[in-house]
Amino acid sequence: MTSPVAATGSTPAPAGATAPAKVEAVAKQFEAVFMRQMIGAMRQASLSDGLFDSSAEDQFRDMGDAKLADSMAGKGGFGIAEMLTRQLGGTADGGGPK
Repeated sequence: MTSPVAATGSTPAPAGATAPAKVEAVAKQFEAVFMRQMIGAMRQASLSDGLFDSSAEDQFRDMGDAKLADSMAGKGGFGIAEMLTRQLGGTADGGGPK
């Protein structure tokens, strides 16, 4: 069984990476998992079912949602990874804890 963090599709920090680089990589993975959960919750809130919905379509939609979440987290537009990196002692764009 794989962990949700490993299933994000983003590349893990290299083995020789420094601690701040590892913190930043894990923070981005966490942001991707969080975004995936948020997108999934929005999908479940749909008020109607499609006429031709199938399990295969649901599976491909889930894969697309996962890719979208990874992309959104990679761009850092929400700032969750940056905030976590600062809080955990990494060196994000903010330059450390304030």
